[in-house]
Amino acid sequence: MAPDRLTLAPNRRDLGGGFTVRRVLPAAARQAVGPFLFFDHFGPIEAGPEDNHDVRPHPHIGLATVTYLFEGAMMHRDSTGVVQRIEPGAVNWMTAGRGIVHSERTPEDLRGKPRRSHGLQLWVALPEADEGIAPAFQHVPAADIPALEVGGARLRVLVGSAFGATSPVAVRSPTLYLDIALSAGDALPLPPAEERALYVVEGAATLDGQPLAPERMVVLQPGEEPLLAAEGEARVVLVGGAPLGHRHLWWNFVSSRKERLVQAADDWAAGRFPAVPGETEFIPLPERRPTA
Repeated sequence: MAPDRLTLAPNRRDLGGGFTVRRVLPAAARQAVGPFLFFDHFGPIEAGPEDNHDVRPHPHIGLATVTYLFEGAMMHRDSTGVVQRIEPGAVNWMTAGRGIVHSERTPEDLRGKPRRSHGLQLWVALPEADEGIAPAFQHVPAADIPALEVGGARLRVLVGSAFGATSPVAVRSPTLYLDIALSAGDALPLPPAEERALYVVEGAATLDGQPLAPERMVVLQPGEEPLLAAEGEARVVLVGGAPLGHRHLWWNFVSSRKERLVQAADDWAAGRFPAVPGETEFIPLPERRPTA
């Protein structure tokens, strides 16, 4: 008999300009899986020449953002001075630490043209002792991400270690993030981690012979050793790692202390965050502020 696994359905959020994401974490039933406490799936989105899906400069504290594209491109700029084009297959890990500001815009060569966008943006909690570290950005090109085949499935080890392969992405706590492509007849034994969850990005897959609903997250039970398979083409991601305990979330801020969220809100409203070089726009603070 299959174990009783928690299934999380996404909430749809319009981020502006018709750019809609499916937000799976945090959920009422589950804040995090391992260190992952935010999971957004966007696209595939068909954007017209006139569409503007730019994300203006905004702040973060106490977390790391992980951006991974299947299609499209975006231009990242942040307050540390990094300017980085993000393309499919690369892993982009931005550590906010004590505070960072960044923008995500359509690259100039794609403006005014029809384009597609599809990808995932996740947030990872930092260990409590690291919440105030210096901000940083790490870009790992697609060619440097380990790729291997296990049980017919094609894997990319985006973060962490699995099946003897280790990602070059630097992390501050045990973290696992896999991109898994399956065809009919493939069967993959899932690698271990203290906490794990599966999310079907595209297609149809099964877990121990039971169908996995598309665009749903299934949280695995600790210690179980299930078999992931497919009857056709499918794409699934596995996320997990060691849990870091409860975090307080408000707007773009994460902290183990509520009063830190209040301070960050005050700092953004007062213009005390560092600026992104070359940017003059910004996303204003929401009217309702956090309370300690």
